[in-house]
Amino acid sequence: MAERRAALTPEHVQKAYATLATGDLNLIKEFWAEDMVWQVPGHNRLSGWYRGLDQFLAFMGEVGKLSDNSFRMEPVAGQVLVTGEYSADLTRNRGHRADHPDKTMDIEVVHVLHWRDGKVIAGKGAIFGDGTTEYDQFWSRSPKVTPATHSLGQPTAGKDDAAQAALAERQWAE
Repeated sequence: MAERRAALTPEHVQKAYATLATGDLNLIKEFWAEDMVWQVPGHNRLSGWYRGLDQFLAFMGEVGKLSDNSFRMEPVAGQVLVTGEYSADLTRNRGHRADHPDKTMDIEVVHVLHWRDGKVIAGKGAIFGDGTTEYDQFWSRSPKVTPATHSLGQPTAGKDDAAQAALAERQWAE
Protein backbone atom coordinates (compact mmCIF):
# COMPACT_ATOMS: atom_id res chain seq x y z
CA MET A 1 0.00 0.00 0.00
CA ALA A 2 1.34 3.46 -0.92
CA GLU A 3 2.12 5.83 1.91
CA ARG A 4 -0.19 8.83 1.99
CA ARG A 5 1.66 12.13 2.43
CA ALA A 6 0.21 14.90 4.53
CA ALA A 7 -0.35 18.22 2.77
CA LEU A 8 2.27 20.89 3.32
CA THR A 9 0.99 23.54 5.74
CA PRO A 10 2.21 26.97 6.89
CA GLU A 11 2.73 25.48 10.36
CA HIS A 12 5.04 22.81 8.92
CA VAL A 13 7.09 25.52 7.17
CA GLN A 14 7.37 27.51 10.41
CA LYS A 15 8.49 24.39 12.30
CA ALA A 16 11.19 23.78 9.69
CA TYR A 17 12.64 27.24 10.27
CA ALA A 18 12.38 26.82 14.04
CA THR A 19 14.43 23.60 13.96
CA LEU A 20 17.42 25.49 12.54
CA ALA A 21 17.70 27.49 15.77
CA THR A 22 17.83 24.34 17.91
CA GLY A 23 21.16 23.07 16.61
CA ASP A 24 19.75 19.54 16.99
CA LEU A 25 20.91 17.80 13.79
CA ASN A 26 18.45 14.91 14.16
CA LEU A 27 15.54 17.34 14.50
CA ILE A 28 16.81 19.48 11.61
CA LYS A 29 16.97 16.39 9.38
CA GLU A 30 13.25 15.85 9.94
CA PHE A 31 12.57 19.03 7.92
CA TRP A 32 15.68 19.63 5.78
CA ALA A 33 16.83 16.99 3.25
CA GLU A 34 20.46 15.97 3.36
CA ASP A 35 20.72 16.46 -0.43
CA MET A 36 19.11 19.92 -0.38
CA VAL A 37 20.44 22.93 -2.30
CA TRP A 38 20.22 26.58 -1.26
CA GLN A 39 20.91 29.68 -3.33
CA VAL A 40 21.94 32.95 -1.68
CA PRO A 41 21.39 36.04 -3.87
CA GLY A 42 23.75 38.93 -4.37
CA HIS A 43 27.41 39.48 -5.10
CA ASN A 44 29.16 39.08 -1.78
CA ARG A 45 31.23 36.49 0.07
CA LEU A 46 28.15 34.51 1.12
CA SER A 47 26.35 34.57 -2.24
CA GLY A 48 26.11 31.44 -4.34
CA TRP A 49 24.98 27.82 -4.12
CA TYR A 50 25.20 25.60 -1.04
CA ARG A 51 24.85 21.93 -1.90
CA GLY A 52 23.83 19.53 0.82
CA LEU A 53 22.65 20.04 4.37
CA ASP A 54 26.21 20.25 5.72
CA GLN A 55 27.10 23.17 3.42
CA PHE A 56 23.80 24.89 4.18
CA LEU A 57 24.34 24.59 7.94
CA ALA A 58 27.94 25.82 7.54
CA PHE A 59 26.55 28.86 5.67
CA MET A 60 24.08 29.48 8.49
CA GLY A 61 26.95 29.20 10.99
CA GLU A 62 28.98 31.76 9.02
CA VAL A 63 25.99 34.14 9.04
CA GLY A 64 25.87 33.76 12.83
CA LYS A 65 29.60 34.30 13.22
CA LEU A 66 29.78 37.36 10.97
CA SER A 67 26.69 38.92 12.57
CA ASP A 68 27.62 38.17 16.19
CA ASN A 69 24.47 35.98 16.19
CA SER A 70 22.35 39.11 15.75
CA PHE A 71 20.94 38.09 12.34
CA ARG A 72 17.18 37.58 12.56
CA MET A 73 14.53 36.61 10.01
CA GLU A 74 11.31 38.07 11.37
CA PRO A 75 8.09 36.98 9.65
CA VAL A 76 6.14 39.83 8.08
CA ALA A 77 2.40 39.55 8.70
CA GLY A 78 2.91 35.98 9.95
CA GLN A 79 1.81 34.54 6.62
CA VAL A 80 3.28 31.64 4.67
CA LEU A 81 1.97 30.87 1.20
CA VAL A 82 1.80 27.15 0.46
CA THR A 83 0.87 25.64 -2.88
CA GLY A 84 1.62 22.08 -3.90
CA GLU A 85 5.31 21.35 -3.25
CA TYR A 86 6.29 25.00 -2.73
CA SER A 87 6.11 27.56 0.03
CA ALA A 88 6.93 31.26 0.10
CA ASP A 89 7.36 33.49 3.10
CA LEU A 90 8.18 37.17 3.54
CA THR A 91 10.68 38.07 6.24
CA ARG A 92 12.35 41.19 7.49
CA ASN A 93 16.02 40.33 7.88
CA ARG A 94 17.97 42.41 10.37
CA GLY A 95 21.25 42.30 12.14
CA HIS A 96 24.58 43.96 12.79
CA ARG A 97 28.12 42.92 11.95
CA ALA A 98 30.32 41.38 14.62
CA ASP A 99 33.36 43.39 13.49
CA HIS A 100 31.39 46.65 13.06
CA PRO A 101 28.39 46.83 15.46
CA ASP A 102 27.26 50.11 13.84
CA LYS A 103 27.02 48.34 10.47
CA THR A 104 23.40 47.20 10.28
CA MET A 105 21.03 45.67 7.76
CA ASP A 106 17.24 45.87 7.54
CA ILE A 107 15.74 44.35 4.36
CA GLU A 108 12.74 42.37 3.18
CA VAL A 109 13.30 38.92 1.70
CA VAL A 110 11.02 36.34 0.15
CA HIS A 111 12.17 32.75 0.65
CA VAL A 112 10.88 30.16 -1.80
CA LEU A 113 11.19 26.58 -0.61
CA HIS A 114 10.67 23.41 -2.65
CA TRP A 115 9.52 20.42 -0.57
CA ARG A 116 9.56 16.65 -1.00
CA ASP A 117 8.08 14.28 1.58
CA GLY A 118 7.84 17.06 4.18
CA LYS A 119 11.48 18.17 3.79
CA VAL A 120 13.06 21.16 2.10
CA ILE A 121 14.96 19.99 -0.98
CA ALA A 122 15.73 23.45 -2.41
CA GLY A 123 15.49 27.02 -1.30
CA LYS A 124 16.41 30.51 -2.36
CA GLY A 125 15.94 34.05 -1.25
CA ALA A 126 14.82 37.04 -3.29
CA ILE A 127 15.74 40.54 -2.18
CA PHE A 128 14.05 43.51 -3.79
CA GLY A 129 15.07 47.01 -4.80
CA ASP A 130 17.94 48.63 -2.96
CA GLY A 131 17.82 45.83 -0.39
CA THR A 132 20.14 43.87 -2.68
CA THR A 133 22.75 46.62 -2.50
CA GLU A 134 22.32 46.86 1.27
CA TYR A 135 22.69 43.07 1.60
CA ASP A 136 25.91 43.03 -0.44
CA GLN A 137 27.35 45.97 1.50
CA PHE A 138 26.42 44.37 4.82
CA TRP A 139 28.47 41.23 4.09
CA SER A 140 31.33 43.16 2.46
CA ARG A 141 34.50 44.07 4.30
CA SER A 142 33.54 47.75 4.05
CA PRO A 143 32.97 49.24 7.53
CA LYS A 144 29.70 50.93 6.55
CA VAL A 145 26.37 50.27 4.82
CA THR A 146 24.96 53.17 2.83
CA PRO A 147 21.64 52.11 1.29
CA ALA A 148 20.07 54.50 -1.20
CA THR A 149 16.70 53.77 0.42
CA HIS A 150 15.48 52.23 3.60
CA SER A 151 13.75 49.00 2.73
CA LEU A 152 10.51 50.06 4.40
CA GLY A 153 10.82 53.76 3.60
CA GLN A 154 10.84 56.11 0.67
CA PRO A 155 13.69 56.53 -1.82
CA THR A 156 16.36 59.00 -0.80
CA ALA A 157 16.10 62.12 -2.93
CA GLY A 158 19.09 63.41 -4.87
CA LYS A 159 20.92 60.14 -5.55
CA ASP A 160 22.27 60.39 -9.09
CA ASP A 161 23.03 57.53 -11.44
CA ALA A 162 26.79 58.23 -11.50
CA ALA A 163 27.04 57.88 -7.71
CA GLN A 164 25.04 54.64 -7.82
CA ALA A 165 27.27 53.26 -10.60
CA ALA A 166 30.43 54.15 -8.65
CA LEU A 167 29.04 52.42 -5.56
CA ALA A 168 28.18 49.29 -7.54
CA GLU A 169 31.69 49.21 -9.05
CA ARG A 170 33.31 49.50 -5.61
CA GLN A 171 31.16 46.65 -4.29
CA TRP A 172 31.98 44.48 -7.28
CA ALA A 173 35.71 45.12 -6.74
CA GLU A 174 35.39 43.89 -3.14
